[in-house]
Amino acid sequence: MTTDANDNSTPERDEAETVERVVEDVRDEVRHGQVEDDVTHVLEERLDEVGVDLRPESIDDLAEEIENDVST
Repeated sequence: MTTDANDNSTPERDEAETVERVVEDVRDEVRHGQVEDDVTHVLEERLDEVGVDLRPESIDDLAEEIENDVST
């Protein structure tokens, strides 16, 4: 039996990678002026669309990180 290099995936790791991907997508859209709504609201909707449920405080922290990154 052979093992696949991707078999070391865990649900937590998959979720973290999904969150990272969504955050990067939203960050790019904010940079390009494609986000007109509150970043927290957009991020929460996007995470909900991909089935990730984070605490509101965590979403706020990520949104603040995006806003700070884009504003510099």
